[in-house]
Amino acid sequence: MGKLFTCEEVAARYSVTVNTVWDWIRTKKLNALKIGKRYQIREEDIIAFEKSSLISN
Repeated sequence: MGKLFTCEEVAARYSVTVNTVWDWIRTKKLNALKIGKRYQIREEDIIAFEKSSLISN
């Protein structure tokens, strides 16, 4: 398994709020793993998210 990112790290990467990242996860725009009570996002899921053209970085 590749690197895992927190919602906070993803939010900082795209200059959005953590609530926006949670919304992307909730609406299935961004895949995430729930580990305990926290979401973790795999590097390959971030790459797929970027390629889906929902966001440009």
